[in-house]
Amino acid sequence: MRPSRHRLAAVGATVATAVAGGLLTDPTSAWFQALRKPPWYPPPATFGVVWTGLYAGMAWAGGEVLERADDRRAFARAATLNLILNAGWTPVFFRAHRPALAAVESAVLTVSTADLIRRAGRVSPVARAVLVPYGVWTAFATALSTDIARRNPEGLSRR
Repeated sequence: MRPSRHRLAAVGATVATAVAGGLLTDPTSAWFQALRKPPWYPPPATFGVVWTGLYAGMAWAGGEVLERADDRRAFARAATLNLILNAGWTPVFFRAHRPALAAVESAVLTVSTADLIRRAGRVSPVARAVLVPYGVWTAFATALSTDIARRNPEGLSRR
């Protein structure tokens, strides 16, 4: 059985977001290494493992909802906005070196993710459940970004 164009679109958009984020992330930079991080900052390997699982779930849930929804366009718009916000955090934080702005962007992403979970739940309770960890992670990322911004008020400068 061939995947539908809706499922392929969800996978393609999610993979593009993951690739963009991966290419723009630079945790080995001197700037990032010098940032003061909270004691609850996860081990670096955590991020790749968590995001791999989250992106897989996002792709599946997005395809499931797009396949089954009566109003595909509304969900597609919300999902597209969410993926743009998702991809947008990395250049704001790692390239522009703007932790406070990245924290705000992450908060907007969290609201967008909550909306996506709500929309998915109208179509598929399983897709909603699959997206919940993404919502939890974006909320955690917002708290983490906010704490890093608080600990590094000079975060606007390039170290």
